[in-house]
Formats: sequence, structure tokens, C-alpha cells
Amino acid sequence: MQRLTITSAQLQANHIQLTLEQQHYLRRVLRLQAGDRFLALDGRGQQWLAMLTDSAATAQLLDAVAAESVPLPQVVLAAALPKGSGFDEVVRQATELGVTEIWPLISDRTLLRPSAQKLTRWQRIATEAAEQSERLVVPVVDEPRSFKQLLQTTAADQPLYLCSARQQQPHLLTCLLERPSAALLVATGPEGGWTTAEVNEAIAAGYQVVSLGSTVLRAVTAPLAALTLINAVYTLKSERLKGV
Repeated sequence: MQRLTITSAQLQANHIQLTLEQQHYLRRVLRLQAGDRFLALDGRGQQWLAMLTDSAATAQLLDAVAAESVPLPQVVLAAALPKGSGFDEVVRQATELGVTEIWPLISDRTLLRPSAQKLTRWQRIATEAAEQSERLVVPVVDEPRSFKQLLQTTAADQPLYLCSARQQQPHLLTCLLERPSAALLVATGPEGGWTTAEVNEAIAAGYQVVSLGSTVLRAVTAPLAALTLINAVYTLKSERLKGV
């Protein structure tokens, strides 16, 4: 069944006030007609069965739909911005893998300086990826921040991981298995990697420097590798709790 993310402002009693873009998507792209049903999501964990009405601008809410709860952690991905449009794929893949928040980072070796339009584009990509991957929660793509701002805004009561190549450090998988947590932050670097000063500052701020393997990964590949490991570890934990 097709999925559509809506805002709380669109809910009016038992109806959804559809935007022009949503009307076009449902009726022109998906070819749905009055009486056809779809799932409406609020992006924060709630979903409803909805039905298109004769009016092009509205849909009717039918029933709330319960979803199976999967105990995945609250994951913040802080990823240094790659060149060009590479961060589009980072946002898309991170959303598919269950990330909670995405923090674009401007590190010492970051070349891209994104505009406000980029941020709007990334949030739209996250919304589309959440719908496609059947997630109930749309991750928030935050404002870009500097590396120093990152170190000042992270919580000390959760695991903080800085993924880095060409150094002697434990593998992220080992750390995840040894220290399970309901919330964590993982940071991945830019083309050329973190500077020595950045690594030292992160360690001083409480970060655990970790490896993602013996090869050097691209800036758009490292977030995918890290989040795949996190997703796998917590999915396995969930299956064990269920006795699978």
C-alpha cells in the first residue's frame, strides 16, 4: 500500500488537507482515484489508513494502524559533507537503515558549503526514503554544524564513535557488541579523513575512535558501512529477545 507523510497541520477532524504536490503525486503519479486507500504517516511513529475523496484536495481518515515495534537504538549520524551531491545518497541510505537524526558536518577538509535549499532538499529526500522503506519515523536532517560545534553538542551519557582509517583502533562492531546502548552517535569523516587535531579533540571530548575495516572507505560509503553494522547488531538483539 502506498505511503504518504503528512504534517499535523494537515489533519482536520477526520480528514487530511492535501497539498498541491501531494494531490499531484497521489492522483497523477500513482493514478489513485476517489475511494482508493493509502497509508498516511505523521513521520513521528503514527500511521492511519486513509481514503481519497471526490474532492481533489482532501482524503478521509479511516482507522489508526498499529505497527510492530522494533527496539532499534536512537542513532545520530554526524557525517562530514562530501563533494558534489554525494550527501543526497548519504541521507537516503541512512534513512533506509533506521537513523534517527542526520547532522551534516563541516570539518577541516570539507569543501562543500551547503545552502538553505540543500537542507530543504535533504529533508525531502529523507521523507521520500522513509516512505519507500516503510519507516514510520522520518529522521530529522539538522542544520550543518562545524566539527567544534559537534563536540560541544553531544551528550556524554551515550556512546560516541568517531570512524577513522589508517589508525590502530578497535572495530566498530566490537564496540557495539561490548557496549550495547539505547542511544548512540557515530561520526564519519570527509574525503582525506579527519585531521590529527580533529581526532585528538574528539578523544578529549569523550569519543571512541573506531575502525570500519582494513580498507579506506569513501565519505559516502563510511556512513552506510557504520549504520549497517548498527542495524545488524540491534536486529540480532531483537531476534534473540523474541527467541527467533
